[in-house]
Amino acid sequence: MWWEQLKAAIARCFQTGAYRAEDVAAIGISYQMHGLVMVDKDHKPLLNSIIWCDSRAVEMGEDAFHNIGEDRCLSHLLNSPGNFTAAKLAWVKKNEPEVYAKADKIMLPGDYIAMKLTGEITTSVSALSEGIFYDFAEEHLSDDVIDYFGFDRKLFPEIKPLMSPHGYLLTSVAEKLHLKAGIPVSYKAGDQPNNALSLNVLKPGEVAATAGTSGVIYGVTDGLFIDKQSRVNTFAHVNYTDNQKYLGVLLCINGTGSMYRWAKNAFGNGLSYQQMNAESAKSPAGSKGLRVLPFGNGAERMLCNQLIGAHLENIDFNAHNREDIFRAVQEGIACSFRYGLDIMRENGMSPTIIKAGKNNLFLSDLFAETFVNMTNVPVELYQNDGSVGAALGAGIGAGIFTDASQAFENMRPLKLIEPKDTGIAEETYQDWKSLLENKLK
Repeated sequence: MWWEQLKAAIARCFQTGAYRAEDVAAIGISYQMHGLVMVDKDHKPLLNSIIWCDSRAVEMGEDAFHNIGEDRCLSHLLNSPGNFTAAKLAWVKKNEPEVYAKADKIMLPGDYIAMKLTGEITTSVSALSEGIFYDFAEEHLSDDVIDYFGFDRKLFPEIKPLMSPHGYLLTSVAEKLHLKAGIPVSYKAGDQPNNALSLNVLKPGEVAATAGTSGVIYGVTDGLFIDKQSRVNTFAHVNYTDNQKYLGVLLCINGTGSMYRWAKNAFGNGLSYQQMNAESAKSPAGSKGLRVLPFGNGAERMLCNQLIGAHLENIDFNAHNREDIFRAVQEGIACSFRYGLDIMRENGMSPTIIKAGKNNLFLSDLFAETFVNMTNVPVELYQNDGSVGAALGAGIGAGIFTDASQAFENMRPLKLIEPKDTGIAEETYQDWKSLLENKLK
């Protein structure tokens, strides 16, 4: 399904006439993180991908965390196996052994698309780390994870630098996509490391955010960042190398844009997101006491993999209406960002500015301002998105740019949003936090 949709999308791009196909010199891929794809020796998928927010493997990952040893996992993997790709593969091995037995290679979603384009299957340290397959202390595939789960080492693809050729476009595929045969797939990265790249967040201390289906704050560090409860997670960044061990620290909230979409479908009655944003701005800050816990999209890592569900709290039939619900949803999402950012602060990461693309929920001026007031951190907004990051990454990986600084030399922020009215935001957050903590007891 992914492959068919990708071909259709590229065909539509070609039909616009907005570019010359012969000018396309490299391909970059951005993909949803942590998903599991398994193929046989003929490169045919063996099962539907088990995607990032599928919670079926939580228990197996937590068992591995305890049995391998929590200190061992945190010092070598920088995370608990949790609900990541390794645990998902273990679930298949236990529950669908006939599928596991047929598997020739395992991949993340972007690796699968690269395979379809090039016929080659590769991975990177960054990809292995997001699957919790990589040992940062030993700097190779994790013996602990592989031995504990009993994985066959032949399942793991060849490891290549993330920004480098991972194969070249097949002639048969190039003809269908109206592209030149032989151009490289020279970059593939998970959506959140890629979002950071798209915002030129590449150096220690720099921080990016996004609020799409899920919400993420992603900071770069050159230290071994470890949260003992694995509520925020550390992976190799897109520019991780043997000589430059830059890591990405990722806070993920599963239900941000997905929560807003639910509100649109449930209460919007045909409104567009722009109309919802306009309505929500009519409600006063604090949403007249209405609170939303936006945790209805699977196990939340920052809540220690708990499934608490989404909640609308303090509804007053005589006081609240649709605009209050829309605002409370935005405020609840912003509160969840603040909650996660405070976890990052506990572990020593304190951003002075956050960069974000002006897309998804950041298209809402109200959300952007609420986010800034809740976190008390200024936000720089940029007119770009993950597709820009994938394109620039492809250019860096193919050597079209001499380095990342050249790729970003023309990048300028659209606007800077600074905190104001933080008193109401803080009061709202503390009330929201107390409701959350009651659910976590």
